[in-house]
Amino acid sequence: MSSDRVVVVTGASRGAGKGIALALGSTGATVYVTGRTREEGDSPLPGTVFATAEEITRRGGVGVPAVVDHSDDAQVQALFDRVREEYGRLDILVNNALAVPDALTMKGPFWDKPLSLLDLFDVGMRSSYVASYYAAPLLAANGEGLVVNTSSFGGACYMHGPAYGAGKAAVDKMAHDMAVDFRPFNVAVVSIWMGLLKTERTLAAFGENPEAYEGLAATAESPEFTGRVIDALARDPQLMKRSGNVLIGAEIGAELGVRDLQGQQPPSHRPFLGNPPAFSDAVIE
Repeated sequence: MSSDRVVVVTGASRGAGKGIALALGSTGATVYVTGRTREEGDSPLPGTVFATAEEITRRGGVGVPAVVDHSDDAQVQALFDRVREEYGRLDILVNNALAVPDALTMKGPFWDKPLSLLDLFDVGMRSSYVASYYAAPLLAANGEGLVVNTSSFGGACYMHGPAYGAGKAAVDKMAHDMAVDFRPFNVAVVSIWMGLLKTERTLAAFGENPEAYEGLAATAESPEFTGRVIDALARDPQLMKRSGNVLIGAEIGAELGVRDLQGQQPPSHRPFLGNPPAFSDAVIE
């Protein structure tokens, strides 16, 4: 795929989505930035869809803000209708929108935590399916394309409890199964396990207890690193051979020569957090 791409990155007001959108926008792409935050102050954390879109344009891409609540299927459908009307195609979809309940990092067993953790299934697992569903006709019509589900090692190890783990394992398996349906159309689907990211939320935690997080902070990835990896994947002649797999972002970055903002090579956390799943090649229709 060339740099003249049309991209949708969901959940890009801040965090991983913002970083991915900025990195892809820096290649000259047109990037639709989705999220719920219209104005600063609407969220406890900084960032809006408009600010991300403006920064993309400043970097040489075309940033398109799209206020979308990914728990509302009608709004998601309207987003892709808009992409079709305005550009007539879609090259890359990044499913990153995720509800992050305040209780996510609470200690203790799952039954001592609120049921609101199930919001992770709605905006996260389910919203990735819905966005892919409405994006699929545009991607298939292209004759090539890429769908990325952002995920984490929580799909294979205990991380924040069963709600988070199940949501991540689901988008990983979803990538594998969607790849089967997309293969005849030369559209690749992968899930990328990101490392610890220097997001607004994480940096705030580092600031509250710098000594406790000193070691982790040294190896954390910038939110833009995954976007750089996605750009490299989109250019990779072997992309379709990777389709259907769960990829560790740091490892693919090293393989494809992608470095982080300061030139560093983020480490893979495979040795202590585990391996990506190996799915069966069997196809039962």
